[in-house]
Amino acid sequence: MEYNSEEEFLKNYDSSMFEKLSVTSDILIFSVADGVQDNYRKLNEKHFSVLLVKRDNYPFKDKWCLPGGFINTIETSSEAAKRILKNETNLENIYLEQLYTFDEVNRDPRMRIISVSYMALVDKNKLFKKISDNASWFNMTILEDEQTINVTLDNGSVKFGFVVAKTLIEHTTDRYHYTVIKNDNLAFDHPLVIVSGISRLKNKLEYTDVVFNMMPEYFTLGELQQVYEVILGKKLLDPAFRRIIASKVEKTDKVKTGGGHRPSVMFKYKRK
Repeated sequence: MEYNSEEEFLKNYDSSMFEKLSVTSDILIFSVADGVQDNYRKLNEKHFSVLLVKRDNYPFKDKWCLPGGFINTIETSSEAAKRILKNETNLENIYLEQLYTFDEVNRDPRMRIISVSYMALVDKNKLFKKISDNASWFNMTILEDEQTINVTLDNGSVKFGFVVAKTLIEHTTDRYHYTVIKNDNLAFDHPLVIVSGISRLKNKLEYTDVVFNMMPEYFTLGELQQVYEVILGKKLLDPAFRRIIASKVEKTDKVKTGGGHRPSVMFKYKRK
């Protein structure tokens, strides 16, 4: 049928001729915080952690997942992400960026659902509100080689993990395709969201200042180096690290004392 105007087309438009699908927003929330240190002369050990929510409904009842929910027709995906973040975790006003769109046909057993995922970064020490009762921080142990990424999640009471295979699909940009090959207790395709976020964050450490969303206002260079190392999963040489962050931080007149080690000058993020 031919139409003579946009108005005529819209008046006769029949949306029922198209299959329906739903869209969700899933939020990947990363943090790095202090753990327990047995040797008081050393800096507190850092833990790279992710916030998960325990599902109380089917599908995947009683399994853990990323905070998420359906996007309403009157809001954008970013507005939905902020609303879901507040409702499911009681967190708000934290760093949030769009990560990736996950659209495998059978990724959700309920119906055809596409997920627009977001990555959030936060310093847990700045959180003054209690997180929701069904939400919990899980420390991540990440073992990666040329073929797989093995992630163990532990919140002190519950411990489980998953393994993802990785296949290089773009040599010039070092992009990988991920496939879940083992998953104990994580709902949906959220292992893929987590490893995608880890990869994104590692890459962004090299060319952005995004890491400072996970830092307190004042910190020592040793503490900042620990955060880089726990995210990257490797030790960094002190001189090389100092060159990386030289233009990103500025020295303050504050000094950190106590803990059994020598006083350390404290720095802060140098805003551009």
